[in-house]
Amino acid sequence: MTAVHEFKVEMTCTGCSGAVERVLGKLKEKVEKVEIDLDNKKVFVTSALSADDLLETIKKTGKETSYIGVKQ
Repeated sequence: MTAVHEFKVEMTCTGCSGAVERVLGKLKEKVEKVEIDLDNKKVFVTSALSADDLLETIKKTGKETSYIGVKQ
């Protein structure tokens, strides 16, 4: 089942958000959509993958990351 997962990621610039997009991009067709709200340091990922899988992927950027929940 596809869901929109919300994460808080310590991003301070477009370089940071670009790193998040790159690591999630490596998941290719497993991720339908990535939305980044740099001002509020939030990342929304539309995917059928588990929140844990997505969290571990985003953490590969070296940025402090936490899972907020499924966006309603």
